[in-house]
Amino acid sequence: MWRLAVLSGVVVSPVLAQGVPERVDPVAALPGAGRPVAIAAHAARREALMDRIGPGVIAVPAAQRGDVESDVRQDSDFRQDDYFFYLTGVETPGAWLVLVSDGSAHRAALFLPPAHPMALRWTGVQLAPGTLAAEATGIPDIREFDSASFLDTLAAWRGAGALYTVLGRERPYGLAADWESRAWETADVRPTLDSMRLVKDEAGIAALRAAGAITADGVSAGMRATQAGMFEYQLEAVIEYTFRDRGADRLGFPSIVGSGPNSTVLHYDVNRRRMMSGDLVVVDVGAEYAYHTADVTRTFPVSGRFTERQRALYELVLGAQEAVIAAVRPGTTIAELNGVARNFLAEHGGALCGEDDCSRYLVHGISHWLGMRVHDVGDVRTPLTAGMVLTVEPGLYLPEEEIGIRIEDDVLVTEDGAQVLTSGVVKTAAEIEALMTAAAGRAETRE
Repeated sequence: MWRLAVLSGVVVSPVLAQGVPERVDPVAALPGAGRPVAIAAHAARREALMDRIGPGVIAVPAAQRGDVESDVRQDSDFRQDDYFFYLTGVETPGAWLVLVSDGSAHRAALFLPPAHPMALRWTGVQLAPGTLAAEATGIPDIREFDSASFLDTLAAWRGAGALYTVLGRERPYGLAADWESRAWETADVRPTLDSMRLVKDEAGIAALRAAGAITADGVSAGMRATQAGMFEYQLEAVIEYTFRDRGADRLGFPSIVGSGPNSTVLHYDVNRRRMMSGDLVVVDVGAEYAYHTADVTRTFPVSGRFTERQRALYELVLGAQEAVIAAVRPGTTIAELNGVARNFLAEHGGALCGEDDCSRYLVHGISHWLGMRVHDVGDVRTPLTAGMVLTVEPGLYLPEEEIGIRIEDDVLVTEDGAQVLTSGVVKTAAEIEALMTAAAGRAETRE
């Protein structure tokens, strides 16, 4: 059992293990937080950002709590802004982080909303200004947020220097009128932050490993549970139950469970069809852990056994994926990886696709960046470098045969190649059949 270490009432951030323990302890590290703050990692990110920007002030707002009356949420009414969490690890709504640099000396200040007794009744305890906040976040300058004094402080710190934000053309929630009255010219710091997020640090990689391990467990549980006669949503429920049981914070994206004709629809997520013997089912899912999401796809036969044609097409797609993963290394580009996949399908497809080149039936790109979002920030033209994480997901889609096949894993670029972060779920046709046929009650179907 993974436990939080507590010292004098302050939660100490442990280093995430390479994998995920049997069950993640749900104890919150901070009031209103889901897990410990990795103090050193977030401090290093703030320092790196200020080093890149140089003299100036950077203001980053937290997300606001959603409206439970009007907003449709899959999990809760609050998920922290990615940029704010990346730099702080704090999950408090309505906060602000301000970074100040004169080119040599750096400092950070965290502005937290005051605690309100009524809010405690409705949404629970939140991190508030005080000693605990300073000790638990590693930011010594903690201030109570008040709109007027905040803007005055920001103006004083800015002086004649540049003001950087992540707002773009937006105006901050609750401050729009006062913000406009200052007539501030601001620069967008998001491109710099995006380039930093593209190359993961140790904390980011550890979170992605954990998300990948949880996701692998969910997909494996789904394979074991699948039977002819089940509905797609029942398979979805098994997978998502496993995610939450293993400590996932939420889904990284809506789960795709497409069987038969739905297997050929790339982003099908209705998940209402009844799965029949002879169908293939494409499961494309991802658990989010510590604000990082996995993205795994497996295709398997509802009956537990591939037909001869299904198996031949499946092994062609698997061969393409293995060829692409072998080609992942620093200096390569995603465009080049696309070429590897298409060349493999064209050269090894034989007569499987009739007179057509099998690469014609790969109708999407081979990869995207992965991190705090399933399609994470960063220019896809950027050559690979160690620390980047991307998906590798070739597929073939033949709607006229109701056959869709996609195989996807999350891959970390290393100094000399690649490492698959989602290897915990079986992938070869033989392994899939063995897992499914070994599951209890495989011979039974639901009528």
